[in-house]
Amino acid sequence: MRSASNFNNSSHSIHLLINTMSVASLRTLDEFHSAIGQGSEADSFAIVDFSATWCGPCKVISPIFEKLASEDQTGKVKYYKVDVDEAREIASEAGISAMPTFIVYKKGSPVDSLKGASQPGLTQLIAKCHQN
Repeated sequence: MRSASNFNNSSHSIHLLINTMSVASLRTLDEFHSAIGQGSEADSFAIVDFSATWCGPCKVISPIFEKLASEDQTGKVKYYKVDVDEAREIASEAGISAMPTFIVYKKGSPVDSLKGASQPGLTQLIAKCHQN
């Protein structure tokens, strides 16, 4: 991946950089704590998709989550993904017992969640973030 300084100043190049980073993977507790916004802006949210590579419903909802993330240009919601098998400490701390699970965090605390691969449910979860 090239850094932003390697891109020219055209809006096209900047747009490509943003789109390729719509959903960031979290692998360590430090990354997780930083991402969920402990001490961050009061009006921003982080939504984390907890999934596993072997999970059928996760495979169905993952591209939908990524599409919703790439379409969200407000900057109010940050999108993250955690593979529960690769990041067991994060999954344990978050209390994950089913996949997929989507948890919305604000200033480091969970404020809403969704268990299961429901596209309408996921869309509604994200919409609630934009209403608050």
